[in-house]
Amino acid sequence: MKTLIAFLLALASTTMVAAQTGSDDTPALSLRPFFMASGEQLAAKNSFEAVFGQSVEPFLGGGLQLVDQNGFFIDLTASRFKKTGQRAFRSNNQNFGLGIPLTATITPLEVTGGYRFKLPGSPRLVPYVGAGAGSYGYKETSQFSDPGEDVDTRHAGYLAVGGVEFRLHRWIGVSIDAQYTHVLGILGTGGISQDAGEKDLGGIAARVKVLIGR
Repeated sequence: MKTLIAFLLALASTTMVAAQTGSDDTPALSLRPFFMASGEQLAAKNSFEAVFGQSVEPFLGGGLQLVDQNGFFIDLTASRFKKTGQRAFRSNNQNFGLGIPLTATITPLEVTGGYRFKLPGSPRLVPYVGAGAGSYGYKETSQFSDPGEDVDTRHAGYLAVGGVEFRLHRWIGVSIDAQYTHVLGILGTGGISQDAGEKDLGGIAARVKVLIGR
């Protein structure tokens, strides 16, 4: 966390200095905070349906985007999902709830690099694509857990994203995109995910971001 804060402070300082070298209309570098909401179709569909009754789940978060005047960008994003369902098991391709409360928390920390395309005649419409990596935290707790049954771990994964940004105002933009994530090393070693043979904590998310800045 200290390293991340130091990096963001250095990034902000660099941006303010570099922006002075750009034109009045297009800064050389722009640092833009954003808020994000997404709905993700999780790859471990059977596992999440068994525990929560559905496999499309909401994430909320935010971050910072660094954009240069040539179209390249870097996103630093943090988001979170937390929900209480029930412990379950799977047998003969059917899910069975146990009625024991279970709370799961997923906390992605992601870095994405990509390119924003300039469309002639459409300055307010900015398509973009990107790819990156992340650190994905997964925590699973239950008040009736035996010693060693609760889970608290973190593992690396990778992502790809594509979407479009609409410039509503000189200082405000809204983007809509689709992001694919692939995260192995967390699921599939026990519990319902092992019963279902599901190992990927990633999925496909539809995201909406509100960006502040030029």
